[in-house]
Amino acid sequence: MSLLVVGLSHRSAPVSVLERASLNADAQVKLLQDTVAAEPATEAAVLATCNRIELYADVDKFHAGVAELSTLLAQHSGVGLEELTPYLYVHYEDRAVHHLFSVACGLDSMVVGEGQILGQIKDSLARAQDLHSAGRLLNDLFQQALRVGKRAHSETGIDRAGQSLVTFGLEQLAQGGDIQEWARGKTALVIGAGSMSSLAAATLARAGVAEVVVANRTFDRAERLARILMEGDDTDVAARAVPMESVPAELTRADVAVSCTGATGLVLTAEAVAAAAEGRTAVLWEQADGAEPGRTAGPDGQRGNLPATSLGNEDGCPLDLTSVQSTAGFSVLGEAAVAGMAAADLEQHAAWVDNGAVGGGAQRTAGARPGTIDPLDPAPDADAIAALAATAAAVGRIPERRRPEPVEEPPRPQPVLFLLDLAMPRDIDAAVHRLAGVRLVDIESLAEASAGAPMAADVDQVRRIVSDEVAAFGAALRAAHITPTVVALRTMAADVVAGEIARLDGRLPGLDDKHRAEITQTVRRVVDKLLHAPTVRVKQLAAEPGGAGYADALRTLFDLDPETVAAVSRAEDSTTEKNRGSA
Repeated sequence: MSLLVVGLSHRSAPVSVLERASLNADAQVKLLQDTVAAEPATEAAVLATCNRIELYADVDKFHAGVAELSTLLAQHSGVGLEELTPYLYVHYEDRAVHHLFSVACGLDSMVVGEGQILGQIKDSLARAQDLHSAGRLLNDLFQQALRVGKRAHSETGIDRAGQSLVTFGLEQLAQGGDIQEWARGKTALVIGAGSMSSLAAATLARAGVAEVVVANRTFDRAERLARILMEGDDTDVAARAVPMESVPAELTRADVAVSCTGATGLVLTAEAVAAAAEGRTAVLWEQADGAEPGRTAGPDGQRGNLPATSLGNEDGCPLDLTSVQSTAGFSVLGEAAVAGMAAADLEQHAAWVDNGAVGGGAQRTAGARPGTIDPLDPAPDADAIAALAATAAAVGRIPERRRPEPVEEPPRPQPVLFLLDLAMPRDIDAAVHRLAGVRLVDIESLAEASAGAPMAADVDQVRRIVSDEVAAFGAALRAAHITPTVVALRTMAADVVAGEIARLDGRLPGLDDKHRAEITQTVRRVVDKLLHAPTVRVKQLAAEPGGAGYADALRTLFDLDPETVAAVSRAEDSTTEKNRGSA
């Protein structure tokens, strides 16, 4: 086995990198085709979800395989190799098997124990089979991973360790409250009709929302999902389908919206969300990117200036700086004052500072025009440095500066619009986080919320299952590796027996059929008994770690033709593929 996996996930890379590296369906197909066309790889499969991108391959050279797979991932993701490399992980042979089995059991998921990954693994295998990029190794590996995942869910309580990403996201929207209580009577807009969106719609329907509106680029799929929701026995929710063009209008009447599409750009901008929530409450822009800072919309829809948020501006400063407690050694020009500002505002602020602003104000020369800033006077800095040096000499260390007291933020209004973005790349503008009256939960916030989630005791049991299954899979794979050699050996022995019986017929032409059959059977029994112990033992030895060399030894000792062994392997692969196709 030369199984290699190269990938990145929410555990190794920030969401911003995962978002940029995400692969759509066409990119996954092209990646598979290019991988099997590359020299080191003979088989390939891609597992791409909202929080992981992994490329599995059967390679004949480890280092060349790592280099090739990393390069291909970078090329097809659009993220440069130098930028992507620090976030990539590599697993080889048994470690690669262990990784996939852990993924299948939900141990590596953002929400531990979630079962959606099994469907994604199944889809990944189906895609590789359709493209004929999965051979015997990856077919066996992914099918066994599915069985291991199902075993973990049926034999343990791993389901209690975590929920689906959808359920976890809805819990975050409800801020830890009861989902059914939170959802009761709400109108839900579901954007997309794929597996994740369908799960979200079904979960919302079971939670007790009054209506589910499904929007999708393919209207037929939206209609089909709405019909399934209406016909469900466990809910009495009203459901209807709308075209994607109706999303802005539907958003104005929705209480909660879930989006999970394959779009490469934003589906909901911050401006669209602000407009949708504007009629229901005062929506405050907290200097969101692309928004108009310092403006608010009141119930009458009129926009007015926000009250000042600082203790006052310094002369000539172009910004309304964040309020910072005035303390020794700190200025409102410090890092705390500009944290969270937009890039353009920071550049404007930097230009002002570079033109002569200093710590607590601007130094002006005598006779300067009011409102203008002259070059800095170094004298105050020199005095401060001298005082600091004297203090350090007296007490033996540089005194610590007391940080300013945190400024109490004004309370945000209760949300009137709840948004759940499960797409990668994101469907909803991240600037929505800064809209008061709107609560957005996306992949990034889900990752933060799940980072400290407690692990259930059942997780240890699942880990033991994974370890046992990895050992069994490796043993079976190594034993299977020697099988063609054993078959070729027995075929050679049968040919030897047939040749010797033919020679006996030439020497004893008068031998009757009864005696001839008895002699033939005796010779075959002798050969079988001589081969039985070595072939059984070699299979046992080959199944152990490091046992791959026994096949080579057997071929060398009995001078077996390598092409005969290869022919047996091809015949077995053909039979396996035929059985898979008829299943």
